[in-house]
Amino acid sequence: MKTRAIIVEPYQRKWKDDFKKIAAEAENALSGLIIRIEHIGSTAVEGLAAKPVIDLDVVIKDYSVFDETVKRLRSIGYIYEGDLGIKEREAFRYENKPHLRKHNLYVCPEYSRELLRHTVFRDYLRSHPDAVRKYGEIKMKAAELYPRDIDKYLKYKSGFILNIYSLCNLQRLPPQSETA
Repeated sequence: MKTRAIIVEPYQRKWKDDFKKIAAEAENALSGLIIRIEHIGSTAVEGLAAKPVIDLDVVIKDYSVFDETVKRLRSIGYIYEGDLGIKEREAFRYENKPHLRKHNLYVCPEYSRELLRHTVFRDYLRSHPDAVRKYGEIKMKAAELYPRDIDKYLKYKSGFILNIYSLCNLQRLPPQSETA
C-alpha cells in the first residue's frame, strides 16, 4: 500500500501536551461514559523517535455505552470508521480540528486485548531505555528505506515488535495492527 511520506522525528516533549489537549476535549464530551484515556503509541514513550501523530485509546467499561460514545464523539467532529479489522478497537477519524495535533483516536472496552497490547508494549518501552534507543533507530531506518510504503515500513519494524510481544507474552496479535 502506498501512503504519503512517512516521517519519523526525534522525540518531542510537546507531544505530552498535545495528548493532554486532545484527551481533554474528548473527556469533556464523554463525561460519565469513559474510564480513562490512554496515551499510546510511540509519542507516549519519552525519548522514542516517532511519526508526529498522537495515538490515544478511549477506554469504556463495555459496549453498553458505545452507541452513546459514538454519538457524543460525532458531536465534536469525530466519524466512526468501524474496527478496521482489529477486534475491540473502534477507530474514529475527525474533521475540523486544526487546533489539535494530528491524531488517531480509538475506543476500546476495558477488557480489549488490543488495549492490553498497546499499554503493555508502551509500558515495556517506558521501562527499558535500551529498547527505546534500538526501536527509535529501527523506525528511523524504516522511514528512510520505505518513505512511501507503509506496509514495508511496518514489516521492517515487525521483528523488533514481535520480540517485545514475546517478552511481554503478547504474541497473539500480528504486527500489521501496530500503529506506533
